[in-house]
Amino acid sequence: MDSEQFAKLPPTKLFFKCAVPAVVTSVFGALYSVVDGVFVGRYLGEDALAAINFIMPILMIVAAISNMIATGASVNMSILLGKGEREEASRVFSFSVKFIFAFSLVVSALGFFLARPFVLLIARGATAEAIDCSVEYLKIFALFGPLVPIYFATDNFLRVCGKERRSMTIGVVTQILNVILDFLLIAVFRQGVWAAAVASCASIVLGSVVTFSMFLGRRMDVYYTRKGVPISRFFRLVANGFSEFFSTVSVSVMSVVMNLFLLKYGGTTAVAAFSIVMYVDSIMGMLNFGICDALQPAISYCYGAGLRERMKAIFKRVVAAAAATSFAAFLFMLFAGPHVATAFIRPDDTELLGVSVRAIKIFSFSYIVGWIDMCFSSFFTALERPVRSLVVSLFGTLVFPVAFLFILTAFLALDGVWLMANAAALSSGTLTLILAKTLQIDKPRLHKEAGNA
Repeated sequence: MDSEQFAKLPPTKLFFKCAVPAVVTSVFGALYSVVDGVFVGRYLGEDALAAINFIMPILMIVAAISNMIATGASVNMSILLGKGEREEASRVFSFSVKFIFAFSLVVSALGFFLARPFVLLIARGATAEAIDCSVEYLKIFALFGPLVPIYFATDNFLRVCGKERRSMTIGVVTQILNVILDFLLIAVFRQGVWAAAVASCASIVLGSVVTFSMFLGRRMDVYYTRKGVPISRFFRLVANGFSEFFSTVSVSVMSVVMNLFLLKYGGTTAVAAFSIVMYVDSIMGMLNFGICDALQPAISYCYGAGLRERMKAIFKRVVAAAAATSFAAFLFMLFAGPHVATAFIRPDDTELLGVSVRAIKIFSFSYIVGWIDMCFSSFFTALERPVRSLVVSLFGTLVFPVAFLFILTAFLALDGVWLMANAAALSSGTLTLILAKTLQIDKPRLHKEAGNA
């Protein structure tokens, strides 16, 4: 089985074999998101750019449920493969795909028919044009919704099976397709914000179909089967993926809260500026996400196989790479970020440019310690420590950010919004290191259960 590489390759060679394809995929994913923002900002304007920022929290919350199951399943599958239980791992895979599809089908129907009420709830104070663009964007995603989350789940499962390069190839192709569709629909044919949504959804759906087809038959370490999973295992999947779910939901909630504060202190211009910060940040953030996410199956596999020292050696390389990448990201954001921001803004919009440049410079300092909670939260999840991972997510993505948002804006107004990220990252990193120091690694608690869900 290809997953046996997690126990056989030297740790450094394994790190690069897993991390490089994941980082390439993550960076391409961030770049396509950036290019999407460039097309929208340049050709459709400030209202369209703000509209996408309004909708992102809703899309992220929907994706969070699917990601919860996919993450829990990935860890469970890796541990089972490490224990040599391929059939059990295949049952977990099959159940997770069926659950994600059914859930997405229901949510997509609700999203399509309730699009306007959702937008009016989260975008109070926005212009009428921004609201209309938001509704239009959300409805397109709802139409494609049932097949969009499947890609992100099956992409995770490819890496569980040791198919990192295949995952990278499919990811890069779908992202290039998205850019091509953006160019044709928005730049050439001059279509509206709906075109940006179609470009994203169409490319992702293609990825869903291609990746899922690879698990048909018994060609992979896991394969599609109609057999179910024990009820107790289903709840374990939910529990172990809950920190990732909560983290995504918290980020989404924080985006809504941020938008309300931005509208209060800077209007739609501040919301558009925040969108630009997030576009630039997505490239930097996805580097570390790719590193941590890529090595999670290897850590879980070694944990299931009882290879404790090897597991620790792999994680040390993850930490070193994340720290180095984050410092490089800090320098890039501080010195090059303002120049990159100009790509999103029309030449005559000097007000938006000024707000965006200041936001990027302040935000850049959060990278110095912002990598800590991401690395250790992934590590806790890989070891099936959902409580510790949840605590990191709770404080890092919600408690500290909300607290500092209220405190800092009371004194610094709009600058307080940008400074919040720095204060929250420092506090969350400190708490995470305390949790890591007290962690005791024992034998995996996975066992066979009876009864199917």
